[in-house]
Amino acid sequence: MKFSKATNYALHSMVHLAMENTNEAVGVDTLAQRQKLSPTYLSKILTKLSKAGLIESTPGVKGGYRLVREPEECSFLDVIQATEGYESLLNCTMSHDGKWSQTCLIERTMSEVEDKMKEELASKTIAGILLQMPEKN
Repeated sequence: MKFSKATNYALHSMVHLAMENTNEAVGVDTLAQRQKLSPTYLSKILTKLSKAGLIESTPGVKGGYRLVREPEECSFLDVIQATEGYESLLNCTMSHDGKWSQTCLIERTMSEVEDKMKEELASKTIAGILLQMPEKN
């Protein structure tokens, strides 16, 4: 299983915003430079996070982005769903006849696994990442 690069950049952006721990917004150029990518591309990702209610944008010269929620309230699942959407990983594409007509067993099995993965991702927060980072002296 693989998540998109956008999800990777979104998670890193959330951590960078949480590290700032300030009321001042962080500019898209600063966030893009830290991740060595285009500010235009990152802006599209940040717009998704903003629409999901995870961050907010502030226009103007001192504008940029900041977290809306506390890092403890920002789960990996929130960020992933903001960037990837809410689609299931696998949807059955076959028609099932006879004894298979009730349900697709493969889809049901994958759904069970996906539910467990969502539970785990929901338990992982941006704050949890901050706690694992070495302190700077």
